[in-house]
Amino acid sequence: MTTMLEQRRAHDAWTVDDLDQFEENDGNRYELVDGILVVSPSPRPTHQWISRGLFRALDRACPAELEVFYAPLDWQPNQRNSLQPDLLVVARKDVGDGPLTKPLRLAVEILSPSSRLYDTKVKFAKYAEGGVASYWIVDPEGGPSIVAYGLVDGEYVEVARGSGDDEVRLTQPYPVTVVPSALVG
Repeated sequence: MTTMLEQRRAHDAWTVDDLDQFEENDGNRYELVDGILVVSPSPRPTHQWISRGLFRALDRACPAELEVFYAPLDWQPNQRNSLQPDLLVVARKDVGDGPLTKPLRLAVEILSPSSRLYDTKVKFAKYAEGGVASYWIVDPEGGPSIVAYGLVDGEYVEVARGSGDDEVRLTQPYPVTVVPSALVG
């Protein structure tokens, strides 16, 4: 018996419709970038501690018209792209029963050794291209640290940065203060 991956020819582009064929909860994250399938392993405990801490901080400060979610939740701006930020903020009015398709207010990626280049280059470009208003990159190593970007004329510009015990005061997508060292454990 051949698998779906074996049936695919290298020159065939994947679409968001193909993602429904994968088994849920198999421990992998399936994303599409310009029709190319990207499979990532499940995250480590430090990654999850940071995700939990950020979710709590974002959720406490979240205004009623917005909603905070954590992975896995697909953002599919078109048929050839499907990304799963570690955390995301979206307008409540843009949430239905399926994948999110409208531009996100915030996407957060927590770096892992296997995702560092992908998150800082590929996803950075795809989120900007898709109109995601704010993008935060959290690095667990050496602190941890956070770098926040805001979308200006279709390009990300750095709006805040901090590590360790720094208080990182962010205004987008809404006011929230994050202390990177408080996110671990």
